[in-house]
Amino acid sequence: MSGLEIERKFLVKHGGAYKQAATSFSHIQQGYIPADGATVRVRVRDDKAYLTIKSHSTDHGLSRYEFEKEITLDEASHLLKLCKGGVIDKHRYLVPCGNHTFEVDEFHGDNDGLVMAEVELGGEAEAYEKPDFIGPEVTGDRHFYNSNLLTNPYSAWRASVPEEYR
Repeated sequence: MSGLEIERKFLVKHGGAYKQAATSFSHIQQGYIPADGATVRVRVRDDKAYLTIKSHSTDHGLSRYEFEKEITLDEASHLLKLCKGGVIDKHRYLVPCGNHTFEVDEFHGDNDGLVMAEVELGGEAEAYEKPDFIGPEVTGDRHFYNSNLLTNPYSAWRASVPEEYR
């Protein structure tokens, strides 16, 4: 897959309401290969693996070019060794709401306690419904970029997040 990715990112209220609303969940481990001018991600999601290249965003994190290709688990295993700073470990829950599906990520390890949701849109001005558990928007806030969570984990700045979201 390749093309323009348009997404909004939000904090999620604690309490687990997203788990009850989810239609599926998966385990994800991902790492980042150092690159100038782009983000290169290696991801293993359950029994599949992907290599993804994303450009830097231009409009405060709302959209950017994305290229993604499925790779073998063996290829992913080798590429993960090239990743800088370790691996992000999380569970992803898919929650339908209106015409969209929110991807809710529950992080583990040094990022334990962080729960965020993303919704992909067809256009920057596209309307969408939000489930009740969705909190403030954090689109474009680098603290919440997965690639940043390796070098600046949530455990180091957790106290700066409103209590109902930590």
